[in-house]
Amino acid sequence: MSLRFTTAGESHGPGLVAVLEGLPAGLDLEPDDIDADLARRQLGHGRGGRMKIESDRAIVRSGIRHGRTLGSPIALLIENRDYANWEERMNPWPVDGDVEEVHLPRPGHADLAGILKFGHTDVRNVLERASARETAARVAAGALAKAFLRPLGVTIYSHVLQIGSVSAPESDSLRPTDFAGVDDSPVRCLDANAGEAMVAEIDKARKNNESLGGVFEVRAYGLVPGLGAYVSWESRLDGRLARAIMSIHAMKGVAIGDGFDVAGRVGSKAHDEIFWDDAGGYRRETNHAGGLEGGMTTGQPLVVRAAMKPLPTLTKPLRSVDTDTKEPAEALRERTDSCTVPAAGVVGEAMVALELAGAYREKFGGDGMQDVIAAVDAYKKRIEWRE
Repeated sequence: MSLRFTTAGESHGPGLVAVLEGLPAGLDLEPDDIDADLARRQLGHGRGGRMKIESDRAIVRSGIRHGRTLGSPIALLIENRDYANWEERMNPWPVDGDVEEVHLPRPGHADLAGILKFGHTDVRNVLERASARETAARVAAGALAKAFLRPLGVTIYSHVLQIGSVSAPESDSLRPTDFAGVDDSPVRCLDANAGEAMVAEIDKARKNNESLGGVFEVRAYGLVPGLGAYVSWESRLDGRLARAIMSIHAMKGVAIGDGFDVAGRVGSKAHDEIFWDDAGGYRRETNHAGGLEGGMTTGQPLVVRAAMKPLPTLTKPLRSVDTDTKEPAEALRERTDSCTVPAAGVVGEAMVALELAGAYREKFGGDGMQDVIAAVDAYKKRIEWRE
């Protein structure tokens, strides 16, 4: 059994759609299971005016009845309130009069490569779909994946480690309880002092007409060992997670566990020694591997980090070229954010959840939730897994 999802929609079009296929029947859901994560995606110091317009809610179009999944594809709609201000420019059908085209591609965005690839003359035909507004649909689908994983004992969290030049202290011993107040921080940082410095860094960048990137981390707890496989390149879970994270807008790097740091260590400092005792079974005292070895989960917390570049839409535009006249010009200036690293962490949770939910579906199958839970329990018993 596989899990598949897709999204559709443009940034200022009528709305966004997410379709998720492969969840078993009988999963209990409430509207807040989806809407709470949609609201979390809109958090974070440095967001722009769009977040004052939108109040994202998921409208279920199929696959759920009376608060339970049916086993059929689930379709979710997220309406764009801002469409009311863009109806003439983004109407699916012809409108009276001419609509001004955009010919000013932004460095760092999909604009120029997109119009060359598809043969468009209007950059808006590219930038609307390439916009990170699309991630609202991913978060909605990911929220369903997280709801599926919870009865299996899996929980997923994220936090911000760096914004601009400001980094937070790192900890190797984070537990689920440590994330209880992460969304109370305006930058979703677990360290209060670093969080204050990050806010100041964002304010400084905004005053200077700049944007900022950073690093966020996603952690998943309660995973069984053996998700993913080593037998073929496409079944390795680390590769699948890397692809999922790198598919998020503005991501430029991904690391599992200690990532690039292990490249400068000797082997004895890079790997996680294995121990056994009758009470706890197999255990490790370190987690340099970030919960993945040989493309499979080890049962330790999964740790994935992502590096995000500064957003390419700047209030003081960079130099570009008018694609109609080929003359030098300033890049398109649109409403934008100064920093979206805190929100990107929530998107990262969604993408990790979708990959992990897919791995559970592939390994354990089951048409109904009771079958999935029974299969997971039987597997834990067979391998004598003690959480």
